[in-house]
Amino acid sequence: MAKIAFARAKSALVAAAMTALLAILAGPAAAQPVRIKDIADLEGVRDNQLVGYGLVVGLAGTGDRLRTAIFTRQTLIGMLERLGVNTRDNEARLETKNVAAVMVTANLPAFARPGSRIDIAVSALGDATNLQGGTLLVTPLLGADGEVYAVAQGAVATGAIAARGAAASVQRGVPTSARIASGAIVEREIPYALAGRPSLRLALRNPDLTTARRIAAAVNRAAGSGIANATDPRTVALNLQGRDPVAFLAEIEQLRVEPDQVARVVIEEASGTIVMGSNVRVSTVAIAQGNLTIRITETPQVSQPNPLSNGETVTVPRTNIEVDDQAERRLGILRGGITLQELVRGLNALGVGPRDLISILQTIKAAGALQAELELR
Repeated sequence: MAKIAFARAKSALVAAAMTALLAILAGPAAAQPVRIKDIADLEGVRDNQLVGYGLVVGLAGTGDRLRTAIFTRQTLIGMLERLGVNTRDNEARLETKNVAAVMVTANLPAFARPGSRIDIAVSALGDATNLQGGTLLVTPLLGADGEVYAVAQGAVATGAIAARGAAASVQRGVPTSARIASGAIVEREIPYALAGRPSLRLALRNPDLTTARRIAAAVNRAAGSGIANATDPRTVALNLQGRDPVAFLAEIEQLRVEPDQVARVVIEEASGTIVMGSNVRVSTVAIAQGNLTIRITETPQVSQPNPLSNGETVTVPRTNIEVDDQAERRLGILRGGITLQELVRGLNALGVGPRDLISILQTIKAAGALQAELELR
């Protein structure tokens, strides 16, 4: 009896804990303050895109076909000539399948100094089928101004699996795209000096007037009045007043503010994904959703004659038709000013799936009852 009582008490305790957890999860979540460094960047401090063209060698017969990939053939001949190998006389007999022309891309981070290493991405340019096991030869990486800022080289790694047989094939990932960790060495830096600047500007990643003013207020409380000023929804100007920029930025980037957000509903119709912000509100509206579905199923049966008879075996059609007009669906009313949680609960009560929810939200917006920005992607 003691064991039974203990089991019942344990079950009741677990049920109470689960109820409390569900109540916490269902309750309205308070907005949490975040660091300034997580929602804003220093204006002018950014990555720069680099691009280059090169060759990957050492492939196991999965490279470009030189007869069709003319650029691969010409690049290979030019490279061999620079190394002292003359292939012009036998150009027509050059039929290797172990070479692939690739595009190399990378991001040069801010304050990268000569000698530091960066990651690169390698993508097949011709008809190569797999870059696994290849080696990228020395490839200069150019910036938008045409200058060389890094040089890439190294063994590529695709992380993909591709196997093909006579009647089947298996592929996981993309074998024609690869990466080389720390595969490029920076040769030239892009200068940006923080020292000596009388002012700086913070750029918000998500522009918002309220968030910008909150950032300026937090900085002014910590560093003194008149230091920060929100000039527009994306920019907060900082007056250093002779302070060390590095030390000042290190201090204010740890300040916490509560970011605001626009009431927005984002719909991606291709995947049926719906994301709604916490500030989304709906005016009083009645919703009825349903579709007419007709399902026709063919299950033909075989009719055979009796033994020792002169009959023939024939196929007898059997058709089953089902009509679902979803008559059990009822008209639902969503009260005005409801929260996001109540909106989701009400739509789920109507048995609405993601695809139907997309059309419902679009119709509510067209009726003027959705007090939020509707963004379709």
